Formats: sequence, C-alpha cells, structure tokens
Amino acid sequence: MKEQFQKYIENLQDQITSRLEEIDGKAKFHEDIWKREEGGGGRTRVIENGAVFEKGGVNISAVHGPLAPAMQQYFKVGDVDFFACGLSLVIHPKNPMVPTVHANWRYFEMYDKNGEIVDQWFGGGQDLTPYYLFEEDARHFHKVSKTACDRHGITLYPEYKKKCDEYFWNSHREEARGIGGLFFDYLKPNTLKSAADWYDFVTEVGNSFLEAYVPIVEKRKALDYSEENREWQEIRRGRYVEFNLVHDKGTLFGLKTNGRIESILMSLPPHVQWRYDHHPKPGSEEEKLLKVLKQPREWII
Repeated sequence: MKEQFQKYIENLQDQITSRLEEIDGKAKFHEDIWKREEGGGGRTRVIENGAVFEKGGVNISAVHGPLAPAMQQYFKVGDVDFFACGLSLVIHPKNPMVPTVHANWRYFEMYDKNGEIVDQWFGGGQDLTPYYLFEEDARHFHKVSKTACDRHGITLYPEYKKKCDEYFWNSHREEARGIGGLFFDYLKPNTLKSAADWYDFVTEVGNSFLEAYVPIVEKRKALDYSEENREWQEIRRGRYVEFNLVHDKGTLFGLKTNGRIESILMSLPPHVQWRYDHHPKPGSEEEKLLKVLKQPREWII
C-alpha cells in the first residue's frame, strides 16, 4: 500500500503543478529534492511572484524511522517505527478575489520491532479560504467535493464536511479559517472498508482537487481590486498564519519529527498584516464574509 500511495502522490504533484503553471503563465515551480537524516525525504515545489499566484507550494514527502518520543506520547504508543507519506499544498493567489486553497492527502503506518504493521490509516482533505465571499464559488467547491465522496458512500460528505468545519476553527478568535470543504483522518481498515477501499476514496478526492479549484481561479483572477481589498486580504492572511502556527496538527507533526522547516512553513503567505482590534464596516463585503466565518453554513441543500 505504501508504495502504491507514494507513486500516486508523485503523479498527482506533477498534474497539479503543471496545471497551475499553465494558469499563471509567468512563474514556474522551483523544485527542491531533500533528504531526512533519520530516513526518507521529499520533493518540494514552490511558486512565487507569479502573475496569478503570489506564493504557493505543492510538496510531497515519504519519511520513515523510529517514532519520536513526543509523537509516541501523542499517539499513545511505545517504541515503534513509522512510515508516512503524503502530498500537501497551499496556494496564495495575488488577487484578493481569488481564494487561498489548502489540501493534503496522506498515508501512515506503524511497525513493531519485528517490522510487522501494527497500525495504518489514511487522512487528508481540501478546504477553501476566500477573502471575499462568492457564494457560487463556495457551492462549486463543495459540490465537487461531495461528488467525489458520494461515489464511496453518501454519509461521507456530511461527516467530513462537519469535521472540516470543526478542525479549521480558530478557537481563540471564535471563527472559521475559511468556508471549509473536507477533512478526514484515521481512516483505518474495518469491517466495512478495507485499506484498498480507503485508498480508492482518498485518491478520488485527490483527483477532484483541480476540478474543485481551477474554475474558481479562472473566473476571478482578472477581477479588479483596490488597495483596500488588498489590505483586507493581508489582514485575513494573518488569521491563516495564526491557525497554522497555533492549531494545525500537520505543522506540529512536522516540527516534532524533525521535518524540513522550509517545507513545513511554506504554507505561510508572503505579505500579512495584524491590525489592532480591526473591524470591517457594517454592511460591507468584508463583514459579509466574517458573518459566514462565525457561523459555518451548509453550502449544498
């Protein structure tokens, strides 16, 4: 399974970066191949200062070795070895009318000292963070995500949409990071689904990503915007940074397993503002977004 999924994310990285380069038309992804001292490595691809994408990364990694003591405590296990591979991406567009997007798809195994698998699971998801709310874009993103889920069970979309709303929640701000999407973790073989079934589901979601995001970018990338729009984008990016550094489990895992710092922190946007006690004008488009972030909505009825 691990070889199969690793090959899948290598191919998916190629598909996504090629398509995003086509859309940008100016910038290309810079590639770094890196090795992890304890075992494994990855392929980081970053795009910067493009015509459409101000900064973004589409990274894959496959790492292995003894599980660090801090993570043993986190997973409540003893002295075990692990293998983890996945693709993680964050794209920060230049135009404030185009939303930021995040996605990842991953697979994890744990082994005893005889090399036998003692646990295995998939995780991942995809979510959208707009700066200005276009409801048709939110509905499109969720519709594509739901279609991918429904092929594997009609209960999956509502379950993982709810988990996404709960996970990407800035509890210290009492607001969502964005308008959600899908979030799932610890998808383990059980009496209903085998590891192969979960592989089919996770890869279906991964394959849906470009269909979910690209039409939104194409529709919004040429819209006019003002300096005030840009300021609001940078203020909201600050909330994005807060979530990633305070709450995100992926960031925590990377830092505690001696992950590659540049790859872990590539998700942070290049230009951000923190304005003291900032509140948008009543009745404004900015306030409209905040109201939705304070109370997550159902986008497909």
